[in-house]
Amino acid sequence: MMKLSTIILTTVLFIGVSTSTYAQESTLAQIQSRWAEVNYTLEVDQQEQAFEALLNDASAWTEAEPNNAEAFIWRGIIQSTFAGAKGGLGALGLAKDARKSLEHALEIDPQALQGSAYGSLGTLYYKVPGWPLGFGSDKKAEEYLLKALEINPNGIDPNYFYADYLYEQGKYTRAQQVAERALQAPPRPQRALADAQRRIEVEALLAKIAKKVG
Repeated sequence: MMKLSTIILTTVLFIGVSTSTYAQESTLAQIQSRWAEVNYTLEVDQQEQAFEALLNDASAWTEAEPNNAEAFIWRGIIQSTFAGAKGGLGALGLAKDARKSLEHALEIDPQALQGSAYGSLGTLYYKVPGWPLGFGSDKKAEEYLLKALEINPNGIDPNYFYADYLYEQGKYTRAQQVAERALQAPPRPQRALADAQRRIEVEALLAKIAKKVG
């Protein structure tokens, strides 16, 4: 018969693990939700301050959980979108920081958040200018974007990112096919705002493609 002390210890350990897991999930949900609000609902002149505050929260998360790939992915996502909102020379510094965060996430767990680090890195590589101004590379971009699709072939984000990349490369027919697949992506739990806005972006991309293919 199991001793009472063993039962108590096992229960305490289970509660501790459950609480830790819940805390991680709660932090992830909060960061994702706030990012969507800042990125999609705030005016441009309000975004910089809001992104900076959100980046502080994400950095605190990575410091508290240095082995959590999800934390580093989201710090990278925030840094990259903050760069887009900021513009100028400061944007390149944030883009470089985002690359470091995402690369570190891959070192911890390449499969985290269905390979989101690959998709975000791929986007950085084709959005950032190439040498000598930045680190942009179309070759690396496609490599990372395809890896993201390999892990999450039906996701809205990896399909949208790759479709946008293909459009920038002038491969309009293929871009159209991938963008249409993005619209068929299943909804993500607790990501209603992000999903809705991403679909708007996909539809806008398809409208641009339509003008090219006739």
